[in-house]
Amino acid sequence: MTQATQTPAKGIQLTETALKHVLMLREQQGKDLCLRVGVRQGGCSGMSYMMDFDDPSNIGEQDEVFDYDGFQIICDRKSLLYLYGLVLDYSNAMIGGGFEFTNPNANQTCGCGKSFGV
Repeated sequence: MTQATQTPAKGIQLTETALKHVLMLREQQGKDLCLRVGVRQGGCSGMSYMMDFDDPSNIGEQDEVFDYDGFQIICDRKSLLYLYGLVLDYSNAMIGGGFEFTNPNANQTCGCGKSFGV
């Protein structure tokens, strides 16, 4: 895993590699978007990660905002209970590449790494 690019005070950490990849994906969208991260019921282990671009105008009072030099990660407070301390990384490996979630709150993780249990 590459080193997270933020201070330990941030609830969701983003590695430099993940930040570069997210910024590249956002540029392809052609809009100034933020990244919304959350959880939902489902997946092999009970809960699955959600991640998608969102318009900054959709940021609500229930959301926490984490800033990375002008790029914002948004997480609703309910999801943040399960994600606080999460490190989001990115790997371009041919097998098993993509976004990787390291969640200190998970007591079990699916083999695919996209779902977890608490």
